Amino acid sequence: MITKPGINFRAFFVILHMKNFKSKAPQNPSLIYGIHSISEALEAGKEIDKILLQRGLKSDSLKEISSKAASLGVPVAQVPLEKLNKLTRKNHQGIIGFLSAITYSSLDHIISELYTNGKEPFILILDRVTDVRNFGAIARTAECSGIHAIVIPAKGSAQIGPDAVKTSAGALNHIPVCRVQNLKQTVRFLQDSGLHVVACTEKTSSSIYDADFKKPCAIVMGSEEDGISDDILRISDELASIPMFGKVGSLNVSVATSVIIYEAIRQKISQ
Repeated sequence: MITKPGINFRAFFVILHMKNFKSKAPQNPSLIYGIHSISEALEAGKEIDKILLQRGLKSDSLKEISSKAASLGVPVAQVPLEKLNKLTRKNHQGIIGFLSAITYSSLDHIISELYTNGKEPFILILDRVTDVRNFGAIARTAECSGIHAIVIPAKGSAQIGPDAVKTSAGALNHIPVCRVQNLKQTVRFLQDSGLHVVACTEKTSSSIYDADFKKPCAIVMGSEEDGISDDILRISDELASIPMFGKVGSLNVSVATSVIIYEAIRQKISQ
């Protein structure tokens, strides 16, 4: 075989093989795209975390998908074309969706079932916790500690995909997650159902060690950026803060959630 001097053919074929392997690498398994695919997923009742639509793009098919998504409580966001292109280079037709790794549960059914079985509801509400790893870590703590359900708003929450399930060490396969359209109305529903709602916030001098967790209760934790929204703080039955003694002013939300959950458990088992 005649070769040109200076060419390393073995290295050339290795590089060529690596390029072919890279081009065949699977995409994010939770991502679906295209009008037909997302329409079919909605009709089939698949759980979808959110749908992204190309801003300014209009068609009857996209309007129909948006309407169907709204009726099912699936968040829909208008985004620039560039964002969609970063997610996939396939022909997405201006629409991308993210399949959820879990099946969402009905909160009113859970509360009713708990009372029917003689159990006191112990619920965790996450107000706009968006970091996937924080969400997964919180779910792991919640499942281990006996929380009956995690409640999240339909908009502004972490995407519950494979990464969240992995971070939760599989806990998200066991603990119910309830996605609600209106968090404020949900808090009112829980209060009307006999639950004492305690919001964990630094905007109070009251300590979590003075809060009452002995009765049926729901603990509210806020977002990483700005904590619990003012609307939720105003209607909560009690505000409680975690005492801080160091120079850093706050805890990571997953750590803070663990602290307050286990204070609640300490009170419940010491009754």
